Amino acid sequence: MRPKPIVARLAALGALTAALAVPGVAPAAAQDGDAPAWAEDLGQAIANQRHAFDTSQRLTREVLMRQTLGDVAHIERIRLTGPALGADYTDDWIEQAGAGAFVRENPLVFWAYVFVPKDAAASGKKLPLLLYPHGGVHSNFRIDGGHIMRELLAQGYVIAAPEYRGSTGYGRGFYESIDYGGKEIADTKATRDFVVENYSIVDPDRVGIMGHSHGGLHTLMNLFEYPDAYKVGFADVPVSDLIARMGYKTDGYRALYSANYHIGKTAYAATEEYKRRSPAWNAHKLQTPLLVYTNTNDEDVNVLEVEHLIKALKAADKKFEYKVFEDIPGGHKHARMDHKTAREARLRAYKFLADHLDPPKPLTSLKALEKAGYLFHGR
Repeated sequence: MRPKPIVARLAALGALTAALAVPGVAPAAAQDGDAPAWAEDLGQAIANQRHAFDTSQRLTREVLMRQTLGDVAHIERIRLTGPALGADYTDDWIEQAGAGAFVRENPLVFWAYVFVPKDAAASGKKLPLLLYPHGGVHSNFRIDGGHIMRELLAQGYVIAAPEYRGSTGYGRGFYESIDYGGKEIADTKATRDFVVENYSIVDPDRVGIMGHSHGGLHTLMNLFEYPDAYKVGFADVPVSDLIARMGYKTDGYRALYSANYHIGKTAYAATEEYKRRSPAWNAHKLQTPLLVYTNTNDEDVNVLEVEHLIKALKAADKKFEYKVFEDIPGGHKHARMDHKTAREARLRAYKFLADHLDPPKPLTSLKALEKAGYLFHGR
């Protein structure tokens, strides 16, 4: 039986590693202080395997997602396009693909998930749409147990989750197409436009957006750049200030941004570029109802980032709502947890969204939320 590609690649990587470890066999010497060719080849092989594993992980998560939500939602995976990489995009994977000009100039192909609530779809009435971009510098959409998705679907929202450029599980080229705070924001907007134009069940006048962490950055930047496209937004512990963020993160984290296929420079060398991609430095653009959450013990997005955003919005005399939670268990994921405080936080956010999107079955109590998302009910 012919081995599957991932198995074959693992076998090849194992053979390469073993060959390098054979006693008495010395690898070629490095020239002029450069890493030896075998080390570069091994590094690339390991990187390629990581992308292969990411793909397997994404597919596994999709199976889990369909099992968890299949009873309450019609789930579709759509393919669409966002802005082209651009003539100035440089990375060796394009040259290796042998079609550099086409790859740079053609609109970038990406994917998105669309969830339509089964019971609401049967009613024939127009439904509100929620964009739900995932978090992570590099990550993909996942359901994290499914309770939040079930709570949203129970209210009658159509949900669109873009796998924007830089998402994991789609290969090295897509991973290295990342444009953090740049064209990836337009990918989320392109998802919004595609669903509005192609799903007749969606009411184009009732479109909102919500996101957690980097998904919160997507939420904010979409509201700032496309104010007429959304009626409301909810940003949960959003990445808000890349300048400050680079200051308190590790060298390894900073290297993700200064990679040649990414921003390409450090915050020190490209301060204005990092500001352009930071919500706190674009707060003056807000025109849409907005709710922001942060937590004082957030171990990922330090509260100081979101405090800067809040101060910037106030300084620009913007109307918005916010809540600074005090050391709530769960830290960065406090509002996504299953404890009562988290459920109360989500209920407040759902009420805020419902005030502007008018879903057919809004959640108005903890009991209703628990019935939608869980088998257990709180006391």
